[in-house]
Amino acid sequence: MPRSPIPFEQFNLDIIRAWNSQWFLLTAGENRPGGYNAMTVAWGSFGVVWGKPFAQIFVRPSRHTHLFTQRSDSFTLSAFPALYREALNLMGSRSGRDGDKIAAAGLTPIASTQVVAPGFEQAELIIECRKIYHDVLHPAHFLSEDIEGNYSGANYHTVYYGQILAILGIEKYARPSAGA
Repeated sequence: MPRSPIPFEQFNLDIIRAWNSQWFLLTAGENRPGGYNAMTVAWGSFGVVWGKPFAQIFVRPSRHTHLFTQRSDSFTLSAFPALYREALNLMGSRSGRDGDKIAAAGLTPIASTQVVAPGFEQAELIIECRKIYHDVLHPAHFLSEDIEGNYSGANYHTVYYGQILAILGIEKYARPSAGA
């Protein structure tokens, strides 16, 4: 799919819909056979922190992708057209420990422009990030009683902040520049 670079200032995304119902494919590790893993994510955010554009993601330590996210200094987030919904369901429900779920989903990894983690040929949006912070969620800091219900067996997410180094997408993800 043809994607073009999008400056962060022109990035155009319905953020709530993207995380809540479109989802992203998180990929961490190095773009070589067996060097990376990917999983569907639906929790996250985009913004600016420490003067840098960032993506925030959450990964449970029980997920195979957690190991790759911990070891790697970068990750990608890829968004896909609706026709890849089943592929994203598969990527979120199967473990990479048990076989090549990327091939089973019919996805084709491609080299990123700024990070070692791959994106995917079928993606309409690829966001390349360099990790700048991580921490484990602490239940003592939950301010709402209903949050703990998301965690059976104390499988608390690790939260990662990644500085956005590159955004590549189709036209719908780019707001026209002020001079256009």
